[in-house]
Amino acid sequence: MQADTVFIQQLKCESVIGVFDWEKQIRQALYLDLEMSWDIQPAASSDDYRQALCYDTVSKAVVELVEGAPHELIETVAEKVAELIRSRFSVNWVQVTVHKPGAVANTTTLGVRIARGHRAG
Repeated sequence: MQADTVFIQQLKCESVIGVFDWEKQIRQALYLDLEMSWDIQPAASSDDYRQALCYDTVSKAVVELVEGAPHELIETVAEKVAELIRSRFSVNWVQVTVHKPGAVANTTTLGVRIARGHRAG
């Protein structure tokens, strides 16, 4: 397998996220950056959509997961998203960055970044 990367940046999810009581009463924006190891050569050489990792399908699955249940920690969100992508889409390696803008005063954003699996190449 090649060391190709399929990526999705700044995928917006509206979620109940946080540890404080007031956070459990509202939906807040999280932005996710996803990088996934995927051999794009079969899709590129055949120009066949069925050989590609579908950005739209991955995006919809991630949004459904993140928005579907409340979480206290962005660390939990990152782990669940990585697990979903690796299991449902047969991705060997994924990097997930979860941004929570406005969570701390005087910052544009903060977040966590995890990588799971083994990257080819």
